[in-house]
Amino acid sequence: MKWDITESMENKSVSEYVYEVIKNNIVSFNVKPGERISENEISERLDVSRTPVRETFIKLAQEDLVYVLPQRGTYVSYIDLDQVEEARFIRESLEKSVIELATQTFSETGIMLLEQNLEKQRNKIKNKAYGGFLELDEEFHRLIFKECKKERTWSVIQQVNSQYKRVRVLSFIANINWEQTIDQHKNIIKAIKNKDNNLAQKVMKEHLNKLIIEKIELKKQYPEYFK
Repeated sequence: MKWDITESMENKSVSEYVYEVIKNNIVSFNVKPGERISENEISERLDVSRTPVRETFIKLAQEDLVYVLPQRGTYVSYIDLDQVEEARFIRESLEKSVIELATQTFSETGIMLLEQNLEKQRNKIKNKAYGGFLELDEEFHRLIFKECKKERTWSVIQQVNSQYKRVRVLSFIANINWEQTIDQHKNIIKAIKNKDNNLAQKVMKEHLNKLIIEKIELKKQYPEYFK
């Protein structure tokens, strides 16, 4: 089991740190669906007590990222495509509303931040750094919500985002449509700049709906990861 424990503890409680490390390793497939995870092993690896690990297991079970088999242990959940589709539906509904606001209210500073983010995305693709690219992709969307003063709405999306994010990570591991994502982000910026809501709606729908096709391809390629 290959664990990445490079998360920084700066400005975090032990519980927050443990939660981020374990969740990120699940979402990034360092720990595969169906693998058993041990409270003792993780507490030793992270040099923490078992309490924050146990608390994290409870939170991750509530997010459907782990499940417990009595007398056997805690296991990483398989990807549930029904949950992925529901999260995609929620994102599309909310993001299409917010992108309409963006075409009406976005500032020059906000556009500049999106363009800087897009340039960083291009660099990540050039270096085949899919993990960093996905973080920048999420940040791109968060910046739109923030500029439109809808940060709490973005927080709502994050509450149902775990299974969705796992499929996004898997699509980048499989090298599916990185360049298409860049082109769509570029067109989103163009639509905001030109205050063109019709283009913004079209591109955002295409951008979020491509996951419908990707998840089918991914299930064929990685059937052992899916429920």
